[in-house]
Amino acid sequence: MDLFEYQARDLFEKHGVPVLQGIVATTPEEAKAAAEKIGGVTVVKAQVKVGGRGKAGGVKVAKTADEAFEYAQQILGMDIKGHTVKRVMIAQGADIAEEYYFSILLDRSNRTYLAMCSVEGGMDIETLAAERPEALAKVEVNPAEGLNEAKAKEIVEAAGFPADIQDDVAAVLVKLGEVYDKEDATLVEVNPLVKTGDGTILALDGKVSLDDNAEFRQSEHEALVDKSAENPLEAKAKENDLNYVKLDGEVGIIGNGAGLVMSTLDVVAYAGENHGNVKPANFLDIGGGASAEVMAAGLDIILNDEQVKSVFVNVFGGITACDAVANGIIKALEILGDKATKPLVVRLDGNNVEEGRKILNEANHPLVHQAETMDSGADKAAELAHTA
Repeated sequence: MDLFEYQARDLFEKHGVPVLQGIVATTPEEAKAAAEKIGGVTVVKAQVKVGGRGKAGGVKVAKTADEAFEYAQQILGMDIKGHTVKRVMIAQGADIAEEYYFSILLDRSNRTYLAMCSVEGGMDIETLAAERPEALAKVEVNPAEGLNEAKAKEIVEAAGFPADIQDDVAAVLVKLGEVYDKEDATLVEVNPLVKTGDGTILALDGKVSLDDNAEFRQSEHEALVDKSAENPLEAKAKENDLNYVKLDGEVGIIGNGAGLVMSTLDVVAYAGENHGNVKPANFLDIGGGASAEVMAAGLDIILNDEQVKSVFVNVFGGITACDAVANGIIKALEILGDKATKPLVVRLDGNNVEEGRKILNEANHPLVHQAETMDSGADKAAELAHTA
């Protein structure tokens, strides 16, 4: 889960990272009141989960509370790279002397953490990495040790910070490492990390991504979810512990195992080229358990997608045998009743496949069409979606 800047700021403050005051506003009136409370120069910053806000006009310096009101009027409702601005953060102004860059992220390929740091911050880090890679220090961080004081000093030395501020910067990096570790993050980025006129090191702009797999031990993270931006079908799937992703297509997909589902998406997309160019409508992996309740929950979500015209259930029986899957499908259709109105193409293979197919044949449900292969099933599902 990616956080808004104001949420990242709050997490920084929670762990002792030096930050400036920031107040969230959803109306120009709230923005003015926030600017009055903070006092002095403030910065009106669009809160969207995408970069390039400044270039798009989503970040403006306000010298007075009235200016903050005017800028909030301009920014709220603005479209920035497809993201509508629904809130702004009124941030305390800073006397910036120098700008730096720092991030720590999960390096999956090397199974470690990677810290990146530069004394040239404030600009797009991808541009810096491409045009002047020597200006960006990259230092591996052992996950078992974390970003401790010794590692922080190694990072600031590699980045080329002046000796007189190395200890101050290193102390802030340790705190940012604590955010990364304690909050189960996969990315903590500060751009810019600044030195003010009086020599204080501050995190002015933060970006944090949290690991959804750690939700079981991070109950407070639920409050950080942006409910207004969540797809309702994905939210419902999450409530039912289903691995579901909404796509823009007409053929609903249910499978057991991420690899099989990914292959099914490809096969359906290919088959759809011969049937009006229909496409997969979702990714839904029901995992190893295909009980009636699990199947019903999956079908309920897919059938509530108005774009879906047909459903392709593609299951390879393993630990859960095909006869159990077949019984799950029939019972799921009974549970859904009148809510089940769209045709289902079912392809079963693997453990107890003959018994599974026999169960479906004997049930003779009007919505169920059987297919012996993945290709024929995908073709039939695409055809049904196209002619619906």
